Amino acid sequence: MGKHLVSTFIVKQLRDSVQRVLDNALQGIETSNYELEFKTKSNESRYLLVNATTRRNADQSIVGVVGVAQDVTEAAKHDREVASIANELRQLVDTANAPIFGIDVGGTVNEWNNKTVEITGYSREEAIGKPLVSTFIVKKLRCSVQRVLDNALQGIETSNYELEFRTKSNQIRYLLVNATTRRDADANIIGVVGVAQDVTEAAKHDREVAAMANELRQLVDTANAPIFGIDVNGLVNEWNDKTAEITGYSKNFALGKPLVPTFIMPELQISVQYVLDQALHGNETSNYELEFRSALHEIRYLLVNATTRRDAENNIVGVVGVAQDVTETKSNDRAVAAMASELRQLVETANAPIFGIDCHGNVNEWNQKTAEITGYSKQEAIDKPLVSTFIVPQLRKSVQEVMMNALRGEEKSNYELEFKTKNNEVRYLLVNATTRRDAKHTVIGVVGVAQDVTESTKNDRAVAAMADELRQFVDKANAPIFGIDKYGICNEWNDKTAEITGFSAKEALGKPLVSTFIVPKLQASVRQMLDNALKGEETSNYELEFTTKSNEIRYLLVNASTRCDPDSRIVGVVGVAQDVTESFKNDRAVAAMAHELRQLVDTANAPIFGIDQE
Repeated sequence: MGKHLVSTFIVKQLRDSVQRVLDNALQGIETSNYELEFKTKSNESRYLLVNATTRRNADQSIVGVVGVAQDVTEAAKHDREVASIANELRQLVDTANAPIFGIDVGGTVNEWNNKTVEITGYSREEAIGKPLVSTFIVKKLRCSVQRVLDNALQGIETSNYELEFRTKSNQIRYLLVNATTRRDADANIIGVVGVAQDVTEAAKHDREVAAMANELRQLVDTANAPIFGIDVNGLVNEWNDKTAEITGYSKNFALGKPLVPTFIMPELQISVQYVLDQALHGNETSNYELEFRSALHEIRYLLVNATTRRDAENNIVGVVGVAQDVTETKSNDRAVAAMASELRQLVETANAPIFGIDCHGNVNEWNQKTAEITGYSKQEAIDKPLVSTFIVPQLRKSVQEVMMNALRGEEKSNYELEFKTKNNEVRYLLVNATTRRDAKHTVIGVVGVAQDVTESTKNDRAVAAMADELRQFVDKANAPIFGIDKYGICNEWNDKTAEITGFSAKEALGKPLVSTFIVPKLQASVRQMLDNALKGEETSNYELEFTTKSNEIRYLLVNASTRCDPDSRIVGVVGVAQDVTESFKNDRAVAAMAHELRQLVDTANAPIFGIDQE
């Protein structure tokens, strides 16, 4: 007693604001639900929710301030932990290295994370509230995308669906999407979340993607502090204005009534009676939650400190309850719990593999899809070193480097790694490695959102092998094969063509075919034949004369075939030929001999005649 309150007991950073609250109260301006930090004798901090009330004497002169407080240290810690989790979850969604977007049951965008903003060019403000399909999907895919979303809104989810997003700059981005049904805490369908992988670059040869989606919000309780009390018989003898406001029962009505049977819900009457009986024996209780029944038959949740009341001779004369109305907080806690359950369910049941590690590289996230793909259950995977346990040996060094970079904040998109399954098979995953941070922005791990591209990877390797085999076949074919682009420039020149003409592929590629290699008298007709082929009119067995490097003439019998790209656009002409030079020379010799014999017969100095078989 006698110590200066603010400078002695209040933490330094709050002294000015607390002094202002007290000064206001000394001027008659009271304050409710002001949170302050008290410094204990052991230098710990206790969080109190205080009502600062002006104290007056019998003449109504202000003589001081009375603070009626609630110790909300544990609640404050809980609120900060909830806020930290909420911030981390929201940060995980917003900063995930995979695009995450969502719609409500009406098809309107209600989720649009930073990666989606980056990929599409549309800000969150521009996207939220817009119809997803008609605004962002290319016209040719709108019907099929609408079917996928409609199915998801009926609980029929779709994995690895490829769609084309139209960006703000009218470019096309290819996304591989998992459309996951979104449900509320009561399992009612409330929308669809798309967790995607941007496979625009990869789409040029295989178009793959992965993905995931999350939300949370923070609620703050500003309830006031009701004060009520009972005598040793359990009858109400204290009932302040705030209690009257909260319960709807006036002070006149409440005084003299038995507290427990009159105001407490039936299912809690035994436990509340026990708490009051304990307080009547000197065993006080802090932060006990009870349910008050109001005059309107509503339920109000109060967080109560039950304090033993004693007279001047220290005899117990009753109990005083100093409470906080946490009805809104209770409702909010239930909403948060329901939302947390929804978010956990979304991660666990996502149709994309999601796994994570802590700062030491040990697994701390392993959803059902990851368990399904790898064959390792969550219990088998958690706390195991990810790289040495699940990654094939030849990739461990590079994967470790990716993880270490992500732990330094350097994230990686579309990194392909090979997971080793429980039965020693290899699964190929396309992974976005995202840095995981806590509420203070401290790195606490890495989350990988992936797509299982095993089948696609196997197909790519088979295609690559086939392409290599075809290239080798063309280069080593025993027939000359050459080609031009749509401008008539050589872009194909196999070994046999080089052998016949004497020009190497290096010398020929990039040169205009007709003017460089065709004899002048045939250039116009050959150019016409190639122009026709560039229009899709192919030519068979066309005889042309090639000029060799040694200025000899080689006669080739050519089939000119139109060359098209994967979208059936004409990009050039390929000529597959036969070298008929020797045959052509032989035909000319025979023709010359026949001509000479005919002349001999016609001009012979002897009569020559003949008959047919008849």
